[in-house]
Amino acid sequence: MSEERKPIIFSVDDDASVLRSLRRDLRTEYREQYRIFSTESALEGLEVLTELRKKGEVVALLLSDQRMPEMPGVDFLEKARQIYPDAKRVLLTAYSDTEAAIKAINDVQLDYYLMKPWDPPSEKLYPVINDLLDEWQIGYRPDFMGIRVIGYQYSPKSHNLKDFLAGNLIPYQWLDIEQNNKAQELLDLHELNKRELPVVVFEDGSYLKDPSVQDLAAKVGFNPQAKSDLYDVVIIGAGPAGLAAAVYGGSEGLKTLLIEKRAPGGQAGTSSRIENYLGFPKGLSGAELTHRAITQATRFGIEFLSPQEVVSIKVDAHYKILTLADDSTVNTKSVIITTGVDYRRLPATGVDNFTGAGVYYGAATTEAQAVSGKQVYVVGGGNSAGQGAVYLSKFAEKVTILIRREDLTSTMSSYLIDQIDRIDNIEVHGRREVMETCGEGHLQKLVLQNLEDGSNYEVPADALFIFIGARPFTDWLAPQDILRDEKGFIETGKELFRFDNFKRVWKLDREPFLLETCQPGIFAAGDVRSGAMNRVASAVGEGAMAIKFVHEYLAEI
Repeated sequence: MSEERKPIIFSVDDDASVLRSLRRDLRTEYREQYRIFSTESALEGLEVLTELRKKGEVVALLLSDQRMPEMPGVDFLEKARQIYPDAKRVLLTAYSDTEAAIKAINDVQLDYYLMKPWDPPSEKLYPVINDLLDEWQIGYRPDFMGIRVIGYQYSPKSHNLKDFLAGNLIPYQWLDIEQNNKAQELLDLHELNKRELPVVVFEDGSYLKDPSVQDLAAKVGFNPQAKSDLYDVVIIGAGPAGLAAAVYGGSEGLKTLLIEKRAPGGQAGTSSRIENYLGFPKGLSGAELTHRAITQATRFGIEFLSPQEVVSIKVDAHYKILTLADDSTVNTKSVIITTGVDYRRLPATGVDNFTGAGVYYGAATTEAQAVSGKQVYVVGGGNSAGQGAVYLSKFAEKVTILIRREDLTSTMSSYLIDQIDRIDNIEVHGRREVMETCGEGHLQKLVLQNLEDGSNYEVPADALFIFIGARPFTDWLAPQDILRDEKGFIETGKELFRFDNFKRVWKLDREPFLLETCQPGIFAAGDVRSGAMNRVASAVGEGAMAIKFVHEYLAEI
């Protein structure tokens, strides 16, 4: 156990010489397993205990002298009990105070009283303390040490904070104010109320009440501002393609900036299991892949900006000027757009009312614990939907996959279909469509349509996870500047020649490189590119390939 996380033995005595002696004896015997704290003031001691509790520290044993000017030791131990109810309590008394000590055993559940002096400690101090600490250790269950998020389960704000932390692989503990007594204890400790939820409490005892994602990101040390005046390449989007481009850009000496508006990994990063990625025969989660990739990229010296969003690109001669959501700008010689795709919105009545409150787009790993023992529906027939259903089945009582087709064979990998067939609490309902979502404050039921006969019927539902289709993140691009196909995907390479207005934009003698857009030096890779294969491996390959073309472009300017 690290030194800063050892449980604490806390002692109070207004007699400085007695306190020094007690502190010396405690450290001699217990410093290997416990930290020894002490104070000469009872009032100061209560303040220190309160601060320790806010920081999530654990106090195993409290020792207090009975005769102190600010308050008797019995009173101190009773007040301290409200802060640390599970700590063992020992009163230090003179012979004349024995009666008060015995009364305290009955009145305030005092665990023991010790007569002063306690020489030799090996006979009169340590045996008593050892027994009490052994008893305390039996019931001790270490609290989670780290970020704790307190809120309502069906609060979109709470969901966004959890989703940000999970997506960025930051460990946290979720405390539902309606289900977990610890949540209310933390609010009371910090003198907060439910109107200020969600609240994020940090390991050092500080907190944020009703924060934005940007507030939380700044607190945990994320960097939203670029550090340099000019970059060789800026990569927009930290999915598999963007991460691969960052790794190769950094490793090949390019001054590289990676910008991500939410969390690295993209859709792949939210996948509970990727079974068919080369080199991982047992599969790996999207979070594992993302963690490896972002670690590798930063090791090569790339700069990572998150959470930050690019809202426009302006071309000025050989330079590209990126405007960010906070109105700041970034200058670069080249750009790789790897913003990927998002799930299409479900066109059912009431869906927007429950987004983040029982209805989730992707986010299977973020909300899985919350659906324990509940009825869950998954909409979609692709691999992401299948992987989400498999993961949710470990927690939910029942998972029902809804698809418009007869079965999954035409849209999902066979290995995943076989896996779903073997899981008892997953059912696949073909020829079904969600027509309406209903509930009071959060999702409670769905209205489904049987597409075979057109009939509608209601089913109870605690959560709905949506994985339908791909919509490219390209709305922020001016259509006259970056040519796109009819679905919004970015066109690159020779495909650009089929656009009548291509020559109005492209003014170079050479043809565009394979992954180059209609703007020289601006490239697209991964799922956002028209004609992409929509596989993690191909996105990684395109990200790496884009850096090759960046080198060729930089060589000619």
